[in-house]
Amino acid sequence: MITPLLHFRLIDETDDYVVVDKPPFLLVHPTKPGRAPTLWKELRELLAFEIANGGQVSIVNRLDRETSGLVLVAKTSVAARKFGLLMQRRRLSKEYLAIVWGWPEWETEIVDAPLDRQGKHQPSAIWLKQMIHPDGAPAQTEFRVEKRFTRSTSSGSHFALIRAIPKTGRTHQIRVHLASLGYPIVGDKIYGPDEKRYLEFIETGWTAKLEHQLLLPRHALHSSKLAIENGQQWTIGLPADLERFVNGSL
Repeated sequence: MITPLLHFRLIDETDDYVVVDKPPFLLVHPTKPGRAPTLWKELRELLAFEIANGGQVSIVNRLDRETSGLVLVAKTSVAARKFGLLMQRRRLSKEYLAIVWGWPEWETEIVDAPLDRQGKHQPSAIWLKQMIHPDGAPAQTEFRVEKRFTRSTSSGSHFALIRAIPKTGRTHQIRVHLASLGYPIVGDKIYGPDEKRYLEFIETGWTAKLEHQLLLPRHALHSSKLAIENGQQWTIGLPADLERFVNGSL
């Protein structure tokens, strides 16, 4: 089902929740006053009847602006509490698909490395940038190689499709852990080839120069699966932009 005016797809809906497929570049929550579209605002419009009758919009798993894919949203306070407890007890699992530069020498890998905001420990031009640091919060991610492929680009020819299974939910966790292995996500302006690309993007917007260096206008990360332990699960494939990149038709 496509909802073109709302810019996202409805995947599943009950009286308690809705699952949507969020496109890249759509903010989940408002970050500053204004009329910029957000998933939260659009869901409040979609669920106006439920809200008028005591319902609510509580986004359970938040995604970065550039990350696409599955988002679970509670429609009642009871459901919000239930999903919150499942998250806290790690009974709501998440899986992502990521396209990275390079061919990993491993088939599976687990990164167990704590994360903290980089600016707390060393100078950083990007306030939200994270780093691996022993004083940070525990963070663990399992990675599995789904596919290795080649394509001729201005920034290399070897790429891999990686399944990422975070065991914790830290800010930028998958992006930092993949970069620490030497396989940053394609299109990642902060953890990719050079963080200056992010600062340049903020200054100039997307340019031909940035496209030459980053290949994609957003980081190639997609929320592909949500699963409740011994319960419901939802899965979707790659969105069109990432599918085209993997198949060499971009």
